[in-house]
Amino acid sequence: MGKTMIMKIMERAAHKEVHTGERVWCDIDWSTARDFGGANCTLQFDEITENRGKVWDPDKIAFTFDLQAPSHSEKVSNNQKIIREFAKRQGIRHVFDINNGIGQHVLLEQGLVKPGDVILGTDSHMNLLGAAAAFATGVGNTDIAASWLNGTNWFRVPETMKIEVTGEFPCGVTMRDFLTKLVGDLGAGGLDFLAVEFSGDVIERAGLSERITLCSMVTEMSGKIGLILPDGPVLDWLAERAGPEVRSRADAIRPDPDAPYIEVRRYCVSELEPMASCPDAPDNVKPVREIAGAPVDQVHIGSCTNGRFEDIASAFSVLEKSGSKVSPNVRTIITPATAEVMRQCAREGMIEKFLDAGAVFTNPTCSLCTAEHYGALPSGDVGCSTTNRNFIGKVGKGSHTYLLSPMTAMATAVKGVITDPRDIVCQGGVKQ
Repeated sequence: MGKTMIMKIMERAAHKEVHTGERVWCDIDWSTARDFGGANCTLQFDEITENRGKVWDPDKIAFTFDLQAPSHSEKVSNNQKIIREFAKRQGIRHVFDINNGIGQHVLLEQGLVKPGDVILGTDSHMNLLGAAAAFATGVGNTDIAASWLNGTNWFRVPETMKIEVTGEFPCGVTMRDFLTKLVGDLGAGGLDFLAVEFSGDVIERAGLSERITLCSMVTEMSGKIGLILPDGPVLDWLAERAGPEVRSRADAIRPDPDAPYIEVRRYCVSELEPMASCPDAPDNVKPVREIAGAPVDQVHIGSCTNGRFEDIASAFSVLEKSGSKVSPNVRTIITPATAEVMRQCAREGMIEKFLDAGAVFTNPTCSLCTAEHYGALPSGDVGCSTTNRNFIGKVGKGSHTYLLSPMTAMATAVKGVITDPRDIVCQGGVKQ
């Protein structure tokens, strides 16, 4: 019987044949930690090595400051200082400080992620790097500290579901809408510890930002990793940054024709409509038309799920077609995923136009994924966001959040109530 992508990735890292359900030790290509949790990882490492330990390879460890960048409290500043000092003492060069952006995105942009890599991180959405066919997973502080000793970690080899996506997105509908529908269909536990391979003509045409959107929210279905084999412009983008080796690396983990899948699901997006995750769970999914008109207090566009240039550009297209002003009754916050994305927005003249429209354009961070950021919601307020979770109180105790695509979020910001973007961007509006 053939091998799935995750089996081939883990065989490379384990240096032996693997089987689903088996537990194996794998070599780690990168072990990373963010400013949130990173300080505890360093303290744990020093504790278990009695302050005399050296990390196994300083060139395979990275720190990313993305949860609170720049810091907004003395406590966070002290934690960031602990990380900087540890990195200096250990000779760790890859410290992406407060002027970089969301860690996983920065690793991609820096050419540090290759197909087939095994990557650990202190972020539950590390698996968005599956967009480059890397097996990246979020783990606890102890796992990170232990990996710094020997450069290994153990994993259970997951079973794989295959999801084939075909058709063409209608006007006003995006990959985020498909992802939201998928979360609604499968539910919060629908991918329990599974790997997922995404394929089909929609995936083949998808850009990197769309692939990131898909893979990042595998977590919201309890999946282990979503994987997309790099091809076309995405493979070219990776090769330009990470080197030509990515082409052979991608080919080496191509799934076999007779690879074992526990289930194959097929979707056609040609009749898909804008979708929303309603309060207070990502899998509480409804079509936007069913909740249109609901008032909101704040709109946020950004996050590891929808903070790439293409995401912000899609929101900008809605703003331009609507008259270029957001509702004065809605606080509108836009956060690019990285400094590179921010510069691209600046070159295109978007930042100034967003500001003229009445929006706030922030430094690149994880932004309003939690209440730890500027813009936290007060009790009783309702927000709309392109983030990946909307559990009650996640961005403010007593608040509620709808999860939307960037297009739907901007249409909502413009109108002041939840709005189907097709009413703005599609000729003739919504087809009933």
